Amino acid sequence: MSSTLAEQIDALLPQTQCRKCGFAGCKPYAEAIAQGSADINQCPPGGKAGIGKLAALLGVAAKPLDPAFGVERPRLVAVINEADCIGCTKCLPPCPTDAILGASKHMHTVIAAECTGCELCIAPCPVNCISMQPTSSDWTLENAEHGRQRFQAKNRRLARQEAEKTERLNRQKQLLAKINQAKTSL
Repeated sequence: MSSTLAEQIDALLPQTQCRKCGFAGCKPYAEAIAQGSADINQCPPGGKAGIGKLAALLGVAAKPLDPAFGVERPRLVAVINEADCIGCTKCLPPCPTDAILGASKHMHTVIAAECTGCELCIAPCPVNCISMQPTSSDWTLENAEHGRQRFQAKNRRLARQEAEKTERLNRQKQLLAKINQAKTSL
């Protein structure tokens, strides 16, 4: 099966979905690179190695990471200081891989094996109980594929929930219309 250039580029990206590149995730960034509207040096999590892989694929010279998009760092994972967590749930929606486990008014925790280190959970936390800590393992292609699968699964779940909500609202509108029609015919 032949894949598009954007798919080949996406396969080389770390799949952290961190948005540091200026795009809404790894796939949109890959599409922009394929279209020539983004450069290969905008992904801090991919760093020098990622830039090298992209350069080789595209047959262009590697270049340093553009500091406007961040700096290369060791792999990080989010950690919640559970004693300080107020259970507000504001960290749950931005997590691209559903790596945070928790419920309203209950403490939350991060499933480290699912965390891509994107840092998107930090800003919404009103009590600053989330920190990023180094992990001992390097980010691998297997981690990237797992992150992609988790991200896609979350997006499918959200789409299914939205469709169910729309269907429920439509049924309620139809029922209300029938009730109103019955009232007017009396």
